[in-house]
Amino acid sequence: MKFNKCVRCGCFFASSDDVCPSCKSKDEIDKLTLKNFLDNTESPLSLDSLAFNSGVETKNINRYMQSKEFSSYKKLLSDDNFENVKISL
Repeated sequence: MKFNKCVRCGCFFASSDDVCPSCKSKDEIDKLTLKNFLDNTESPLSLDSLAFNSGVETKNINRYMQSKEFSSYKKLLSDDNFENVKISL
């Protein structure tokens, strides 16, 4: 276990996660919200459009899209307008 800075709120905490215990539930809700939105979307979206319509912040979308958990949703992302996402799987 190491000393980390929460990517959501910026507080410091001791854990192997990238979010603090206070933000863990918010992160899970955002992931579920984003998955539900993407499951009901058929056309490619830009990052701004995805953030606006899902209600999930762009910085969190970028972070989620880098995980294997969201790898199946890559086809719904517009390559032209989704420059900020750094997907490395």
